[in-house]
Amino acid sequence: MLRILSAIAILGLVAGCDSTNPFDKPEVDETTQTGTTTPTTPTTTEPNTGIDSGDNRPPGTDDPDSETSITRFEAKANNGGLVQNVSYNSTDDTLTIDNIGFDGGNVYSRDDQVSSLRTYAVYEADAIYLDDLTGDPIRQVAPMRAIFGASDNSVDGAPRTSFVIARSGGYVNYGFGGFVYERNGGVVIPVSGQANFTGGYAGVRIFDNKTGIEYTRGDVEIAIDFNDFNENYAVKGRVFNREAFESDGSAISLGGEDELILPNLYFSIQEGSPSLSENGELQGVLQSTVVVEGGALETYEEGTYYGILAGDATGANDGGEIVGIFVVTSDDPRYEGVTAQETGGFIVYR
Repeated sequence: MLRILSAIAILGLVAGCDSTNPFDKPEVDETTQTGTTTPTTPTTTEPNTGIDSGDNRPPGTDDPDSETSITRFEAKANNGGLVQNVSYNSTDDTLTIDNIGFDGGNVYSRDDQVSSLRTYAVYEADAIYLDDLTGDPIRQVAPMRAIFGASDNSVDGAPRTSFVIARSGGYVNYGFGGFVYERNGGVVIPVSGQANFTGGYAGVRIFDNKTGIEYTRGDVEIAIDFNDFNENYAVKGRVFNREAFESDGSAISLGGEDELILPNLYFSIQEGSPSLSENGELQGVLQSTVVVEGGALETYEEGTYYGILAGDATGANDGGEIVGIFVVTSDDPRYEGVTAQETGGFIVYR
């Protein structure tokens, strides 16, 4: 099981600034970063912890309701969905992430080049592991990075919400990784009115047909209409003010000819499907568009968002919050035949 909530002390650990702090790092042989064969998802003997929710929710907590804690993790696809067991050590500021091959000893320390994105902490796995018998250095599949976010609010001494994203940029296709997100405690959902939630996000970009890893950050806004639709609550949202950075923290130019573009992502408003369930879970599709020749709009990025509503969203206490993940893919305009996958995590507040 995911162990973020039980292991974290609320110490403001992710409240670092957005500036980067580059340090000299040992060189890693490029041959360790490129796979010559397509890796396959390993089989597992662990019990199936997924649920049949009827609406394609990610696997995780069985039979959740509005009064219980909920944990969700990525379904297995495209080398993702391997991250389920995560714990945080507040003494030395490290994450332990299980089930990803060649990521050192499973312990991720704070990245020494980009330590944080917005209010979220960035971690890296060791690039070298020493043979336990001979001491010989074994190059790991680098870069391997993780982003950790924790709520400003707490329940019984643990964050009310949290998320972890882990991705590898060391393969020629999408590297192994996954994400988890969770709510600690229940939620009080309004029976009428509308609510707006705002905050920031941090993300990771990896590639198919290219190695490497990039970071992103920006703003997220989500609004919920608790009056309508009659069959389901209406949810809309956007991801905007997006920026991109190399793994060393240097900014990536956006919007010019043959440069990366990161337009606004918009949630698609859905009627007749549970975009917000009775237990406070959100899910839907999102996409961005670009103007092509002739003035027509063309889809550029598309994917899925997931979230969990937490706290008292009626405003009787603090208005609540939403923890969530989105995953989108697109053709990268800087390269021929390269597809990018961006995974972003966010915690937004009313």
